Amino acid sequence: MKKLTINIDNAINFLKETPFGLEKLISDKHYMIHNKTGQGNDFLGWLELPLKYDLGEFNRIIDCAKKIKNDSDVLVVIGIGGSYLGTKAGLEFLKKPFNNTNLEIVFAGHQMSGDYLNELLEYLKDKDYSLNIISKSGTTTEPAIAFRILKKALEEKYGKETAKNRIYATTDQKRGALHTMAKKEGYEMFVIPDDVGGRFSVLTAVGLLPLACANIDIKKMMNGAIDAYHDFNNPDLKNNAAYLYAATRYLLYKEGKNIEILASYEPNLIYIAEWWKQLFGESEGKDHKGLFVASANFSTDLHSMGQYIQDGSRIIFETIIKLEEQEKDIVIPFDNDDLDDLNYIALKKLSYVNEKALEGTVMAHVDGGVPNIIINLPKKDEYNLGYLFYFFEKACAMSAYLLDVNPFNQPGVEAYKKNMFALLGKKGYKI
Repeated sequence: MKKLTINIDNAINFLKETPFGLEKLISDKHYMIHNKTGQGNDFLGWLELPLKYDLGEFNRIIDCAKKIKNDSDVLVVIGIGGSYLGTKAGLEFLKKPFNNTNLEIVFAGHQMSGDYLNELLEYLKDKDYSLNIISKSGTTTEPAIAFRILKKALEEKYGKETAKNRIYATTDQKRGALHTMAKKEGYEMFVIPDDVGGRFSVLTAVGLLPLACANIDIKKMMNGAIDAYHDFNNPDLKNNAAYLYAATRYLLYKEGKNIEILASYEPNLIYIAEWWKQLFGESEGKDHKGLFVASANFSTDLHSMGQYIQDGSRIIFETIIKLEEQEKDIVIPFDNDDLDDLNYIALKKLSYVNEKALEGTVMAHVDGGVPNIIINLPKKDEYNLGYLFYFFEKACAMSAYLLDVNPFNQPGVEAYKKNMFALLGKKGYKI
């Protein structure tokens, strides 16, 4: 079976030293991760999660997904950050763009737009729906507001007794406001492990329940993550793509390449990049350190950001996720008139043209001073999704430890919350 690989040929010429010169440092950080001796080591539960997942809960997720699909037209997933982005990334990666035959998954609690929530309530009026509220504490402002409003609407529609059987709470195992409410009301509950932070939680019930509801084979996902665990369970850069990626981006950062753009040539990968931005941005951006992470979708964004990437400030590098195999392709037809001047590529597959766009863009950007890393992903399926999630999680932990920052906290996130609470008049908060 083909697996994810990484190509750094178009990055290494920009470096004064090669990633392989970091072998001793990488080895030290690897054992720091696996021996759980580094900063934030109490949040390393994701590390062996694919091997140690609670099979009882896993099977319960599959059973609940069947129930939700049987009695609902729509599942509303309520969460923000890691409680939202991983699921959205998985859905967008695997779904057929114009296929609406499955249970519909929609999201709430990932922003505070009154227009959005009103339109969602209107949309749900004539549909059967269920709620999956995801929050470790139950007090995170955005999802807590959305859940309060949507729970009220659900209870008004079905009555409180029936509504409780349409609410699924993914939360802390023992404590917190949502845990207390779920116990009191009798909601079906799933666990966010104490030692797994939100942005590393996609392979827990946080991501697995809604993905299973979308007919995604979560067993194959976990098999991909298990193989990734074994493949990246050594410090040898020649055989560990996750660490090679981390080491290369670290050296580029040291060379003054302060912005990493994650790009792809497939629209299904757009939300993988959104999830990746939270994973790396929230894990590395501390103590005035870390790469600024951004994303682009090519060839679309070559007609917007392409000029800056080619000729702007030389503080960026690109990481490309290259999808190696298409599920379906299409041939460009021949046209006798050829008024659009496309007959030179007539009878060629669209994937061939897309690949040449990728190759030509990499050549142009490298010539323009933009290093490129290429991540080769074999195909769009559940196995490769699980493998990719774990690849980035392992690379992220190594990347942050190379910077000597704690990968698993987010102290800067609290600053805006304190100001917002004070402005809203919450007791105990002052500007």
